[in-house]
Amino acid sequence: MLRAKNTKIIFFTAVCICLLAGVFAWAGADGGVAVAKEAAMMTGNSSMPWWGWPLILLFFCFILGIIAVLAGVGGGVLYVPLVSGFFPFHLDFVRGAGLLVALAGALAAGPGLLRRNLASLRLALPVALIASTCAIGGAFLGLALPTNVVQLCLGGTIMFIAILLLTSKNVVRPHVEKQDAISLALGMSGVYMEESTGEAVEWKTHRTLQGMLLFIVIGVMAGMFGLGAGWANVPVLNMLMGAPLKVAVGTSKFLLSITDTSAAWVYLNQGCVIPLMAIPSIIGLMLGSFMGVRLLAKAKPKFIRYMVIGVLLFAGGKALLKGLGI
Repeated sequence: MLRAKNTKIIFFTAVCICLLAGVFAWAGADGGVAVAKEAAMMTGNSSMPWWGWPLILLFFCFILGIIAVLAGVGGGVLYVPLVSGFFPFHLDFVRGAGLLVALAGALAAGPGLLRRNLASLRLALPVALIASTCAIGGAFLGLALPTNVVQLCLGGTIMFIAILLLTSKNVVRPHVEKQDAISLALGMSGVYMEESTGEAVEWKTHRTLQGMLLFIVIGVMAGMFGLGAGWANVPVLNMLMGAPLKVAVGTSKFLLSITDTSAAWVYLNQGCVIPLMAIPSIIGLMLGSFMGVRLLAKAKPKFIRYMVIGVLLFAGGKALLKGLGI
C-alpha cells in the first residue's frame, strides 16, 4: 500500500516537472513572444519578468492547497476570490484558471470515489445534466457582463459562501422515510461500506424536484464565477435530498468533473485560459493537497475552518469594493 502511494506521488511529481519543463522550453524557443504577450495579458503590463508571477502563483497555490484540505473545502472556492483580490490578473483569466483548478482535483478523486461507492452515478448524472447545461449559460453570462458587475456578484456570493460554511450543520446519515416518485424512477439509492464500523449502509433520497431546481442556480454560479461548486452541492445533496454525508461529498466531487468541464470549454474557446496561470495553479494546489493530507492528523481543522471563513469574508468584501470602484 505504502509503495503504491509513493509511486503515485513520484509519478505526479514527474508529470509536474515535465509540464514546467515544457513551459520553460517553449518560452526559450519560439514561444518567447507568446509568453511575453500572455504575461502582459495576465498582469496588465506589469514590470515584473514573465516568470515572476507564475512562480509566486505556484507558491501561493501550494499554501492554498494545504489550507483547503485542512479546512475541508475545495480549492476552487478559495482560488478565485483570493487570486482576483490579491494578484494583478484580469478576472476573466482568474475564472478560467479557477475552473481548471477545481476540475483537476475532481478528476483526481473521481475514480477512487466511484470504486468505493462513495460517489453514485444514479444520483450524480441527473443533477449533473442540469448543472452542466446551466454552467455553460453561466459562463457566457459571466463573460458578457461588465467586470465590475461580475466583481459585485462574486463578492456577494463569496460572503454568502462564508456564512453558509459558518452556519451549515451537515448530517452524517439523514433519515429518509420514503423516496419521492422522481427519486424512485431515477433509482437514486444505493449501498456503501462504512469502513469505520464495517457495516453496509443503505441510503435513498427525497425532495428531488427541489434539489434539481437548486442545481440550476448552482450551475449558473459555477460557470459565471469559475468556482468549484462543492460548497453548494454538499448541503443540497445531504441536508435537502437526504444522501449520507460521505455519499454527498463523494458525489459532489464527481459532479465537479462534469459541471466544470462544460463551463471550462467556454472559457477555453474565448481565450480566457492562459497556461502561465493554469499550470502553476494546478501544480501548486495538487502538491499542497498532498502536504495537507499529511498534516491533517496533526492540525486543528476547526481553527483552520474559521480562519478560512474569515479570509473568505475579507476576500468577498474586497471583491465588492473592487466592483464599486473603491
